[in-house]
Amino acid sequence: MLKDVVEVRPMDGLKLFLRFEDGAEGIVDLAESIELTGVFAPLADREHFVQVRVEPEFGTVVWPCGADLDPDVLYSRVTGQRLHAFDRSRAK
Repeated sequence: MLKDVVEVRPMDGLKLFLRFEDGAEGIVDLAESIELTGVFAPLADREHFVQVRVEPEFGTVVWPCGADLDPDVLYSRVTGQRLHAFDRSRAK
C-alpha cells in the first residue's frame, strides 16, 4: 500500500481522523487495535493523546512518548483494503 498519512486530528476517546496522500480519509478507533501498555501507556492520558502529529519522514502518526503506528495498517483500517501477506521468498 505505502500511502503516507498527511493529516491527523485527535477525536473523542482513542479515535483519530486520518487523511492519506491519495485523498483517502476516515476515522480509526485505536481502542480496537492497541493495548495501552508499554510505549502506548502514555496515550491513556488525554493530554498526551492529543499531541499526536504526522511525522513526514515516516509518513505516519507519532506521539512525544515515541509511540507510532504502521501507516499501512492505518490505511487498511480507513479504506477496508486488506493488508497483503509478507512473501518471505521475495525477501531473499
